[in-house]
Formats: sequence, structure tokens, C-alpha cells
Amino acid sequence: MTDSAPTPSPLTARSTPRKKRGRHTRRVSRHSWRIAVFLGGAAVVALFSLGFAWLAETMLHFNREITHAHGWSALLMLPIAFAAIRWLTLRHAPEARGSGIPQVIAAMSMPAGKAQTTLVSLKQSLWKIVLTAAGLLAGASIGREGPSVQVGAAAMLAWGNWWQKRRRFAVGFRPDALIAAGAAGGLAAAFNTPLAGVVFAIEELGRGSVVRWDRLVIAAVLSAGFIALALVGNNPYFHIDEAMLTAHGSWQAVLLCAVLNGVLGGLFAKALLAGPMVWLPSVARGWAQRHPVWLAALCGLLVAFLGLLTAGATYGTGYEQSAALLNGQPLESMLFGLAKLGATILSYFAGIPGGIFTPSLAIGTGIGDNIAALLPGAADGRLIVLLSMAGFLAAATQSPITAAVIVMEMTRSQDVTLLLLATTLLASFISRQFCPKPFYHAAARNFRRDAMQKHQALTTQLSGQANALSEKTEKPKA
Repeated sequence: MTDSAPTPSPLTARSTPRKKRGRHTRRVSRHSWRIAVFLGGAAVVALFSLGFAWLAETMLHFNREITHAHGWSALLMLPIAFAAIRWLTLRHAPEARGSGIPQVIAAMSMPAGKAQTTLVSLKQSLWKIVLTAAGLLAGASIGREGPSVQVGAAAMLAWGNWWQKRRRFAVGFRPDALIAAGAAGGLAAAFNTPLAGVVFAIEELGRGSVVRWDRLVIAAVLSAGFIALALVGNNPYFHIDEAMLTAHGSWQAVLLCAVLNGVLGGLFAKALLAGPMVWLPSVARGWAQRHPVWLAALCGLLVAFLGLLTAGATYGTGYEQSAALLNGQPLESMLFGLAKLGATILSYFAGIPGGIFTPSLAIGTGIGDNIAALLPGAADGRLIVLLSMAGFLAAATQSPITAAVIVMEMTRSQDVTLLLLATTLLASFISRQFCPKPFYHAAARNFRRDAMQKHQALTTQLSGQANALSEKTEKPKA
């Protein structure tokens, strides 16, 4: 008699596949819900970015009206505004100062918890929107794209945490994935550049992180960009009326744009990281540390003087001047590029919220205008301006692929992509010789250190208070 496997009963035969199907269905539903929450968060990020963009453009419009009608008013308006914004930042939103991208990078490198959330909290981001808009109204040389990154990260993290608290919908979101998706989605929506948002997530935010390969993060970034395109139209950030001409002399322009912007961009990033104390005499450094609000007022006064020197061209993001140069329309002053560089450094030294992304593009166009004047007839002047724009951004951030793709996508200049890549790669390499550490990541280390120290100090304080309270309530032993 041979042994044989027992024949399963009809009930067992039916229940086993059904059980497997149930687990599979739950697993699919869990994954589908995670996708739905990420895509819903992308829509929230896109709406935040578009609302912020509308507010920023409105403030810039008011600033143009004020400065054109009363040019000398900047000497009074900028110092007072810088001082007030700095005071509000110190009092209510200390993590909102500066660009916003370093805070996001620092938060992604920290363990999940209170310290991480502080850098990309929704409250701080709402303050950042208001204070950045106030800076643009006053005429600060700042941009909204860096703040859009921090605002997008905060909105996405708050959205994911809100769903995570619902027990039946908790699907285990990774905070770093939420932050990366919101940050890159904010950039994609701000510039109408979905592809550049993905490249930014991989090259800038994904350094040393597994999120660079997260398909869900990439899908959310693309969704935020596509939602923005659907709402405002498939319009380039910079509209170029006529196609640019490329010729054999274009490579000479590539070399000159890369070298000059690499040097200036590297020094620009190094100056930002060094801070205002390096530029002050030793006797004034103690005063500046004790009185940051007065230092901000002084920076505002110097920004006003640069604005008067260039007929107001250095106020705001520099978008109008960049658009004019990309279409071959000359500016009143040939000092625009260098004056914009100085105004951006001073605005950053003031410690007010505001990005350097768009001002860096404007600085690059101004330098490109100067280079075109040095190479008459060697290449299309508009092409030189375009290459210089990408070169300076790459040198300032040391993210060459992101710089090339974002400039290509915002100007719809796909036919010169190779020239853009050559310029940005060489400019980034040259910049590294002057500023070895990438600006955003070097600044992120400072934010990370400060956030961890504050969190540890708060934890120690709370622990001490708890111990003191327990000692008071403890009954004395007989």
C-alpha cells in the first residue's frame, strides 16, 4: 500500500485561494491608496505654488508702480522694510530665513520627529509666503522659487501626516519621500517645468538618499508640474519671440560663458556662505551680531542705492530684465549683472526670507549681455545671454544638470540643449575651485546643526521640568 497525500476537502480548497485573494486585494488597495494620497498632495502643492506665484507677481507689480512714480522712496522704504521683515523673522519664523532649499535638504537628512518637522513646518512656511511677498513689495533682490520648494515640502508633509493619523488610511509614508516630492513639485509648479522638477529631485535632493529612485516621488513631482500646466496653460516661463541662431562660433561663447560665470558664481556662493561678518571691519562685527535688525536696515539702504544706480532694475526677481535680454532688447545700464549680484548678496545678508534661484538667472543674463558686447558678431547675442544664464545658475548651485534642464524647459530651447549642458558642466567645475562645497548643502549643514541643538536643549529642559515636578509630588518617606 503506497502513501498518498490527503485530498483536501472542498471547503479547504475554496478557502485557501480566497484567503490569498483577500490579502492580495488588501495589498493592492494599500498601494493604490498610497498613490492616491501622493497625487492628492501633488495637487495641494501645485495650488500652493500657483497661489504664491500670483501673490509674488502682485507685489512686484506694486513695487514697479511705486519705484517708477517715486524713485527716491526706495531709500526710505527698503531699510524700514528689511528691518521689519528681519524682526518678524527672528520673532515668529526663524527657520524661514533665506532660500528654503537648505532647510529642505537638512530635513531630509534628519531622523523623523519634531526636529525634522520644525524645518519644514506648515506654520513656518505660511510665514515664509507672507514675508517673501513683503520683501518683493519693498524691492528686495530675492526670488520665490526657493521659498516655493520649502512651502511645497511643508504642504506635502502636513498632507501625508494628516492622512497618517487616520488609522484606517495609515499606509506608512516615509517623511523624506513626502518632503522630496513636495519640494521638487513646488519647483516644477513654480517654473512650469515638470521635467526640471524631476531632475532637481534626483540631482539636488537625492544626494545620499534613496528617494532618488522612488517612482512614487517622481510621479508626484510630475503631477504637480502637469497640474500647474493644466491650470495656467503650457506657456514657457520666458517667452522667446524668435529662434536663436547657432553657428561655429557658439563654442567660443560656451567657453567664455562657462569660465566667467564659473568664477563669478563660485565667488557668489562663497560670499553667501561666509556671511556678512567677513565683510565688516573687526570693530563692527560685535555690533552686527548684537543688532541683526539694524544690520538688515543697513543692507536695505545699500540695496536701494544699487537700485537707483540702475534705474530700479535690481529690485525684485529680475524677471523683466532677463526676458528683455533673451529677446535682444538692451537695458539702460550695462552694470545690471554686477549690480544684481551685489543686491542679491545684500538681500541674503539681511537674513530675510527669499530665494536666490531667480536672481541667479537674472545675474547670468546681465553677465551674458556684457559678454555679448565683448564678442560682437561671434554668436547670436541672445544665445550668449541664454548660455550665461544657465552657467551662472550652475556655478552658484553646483547642480549642472538641473540648471541646464530648467533653463532649457523654461525657454523651450531644446535645440541648444547640448550647448547648455557643456556650459553648465564646465561652469560648475570651475565654481568648485572657488567654493568646494555646494551652496545649498553647505547651508543645510548649518540648519541641521541648529535644529538638532534646539531640539536637544528643549528635550533636556522638558526632562528637567518633569523631574522637578515628580520630586515635588513625591511623598516623603516615613
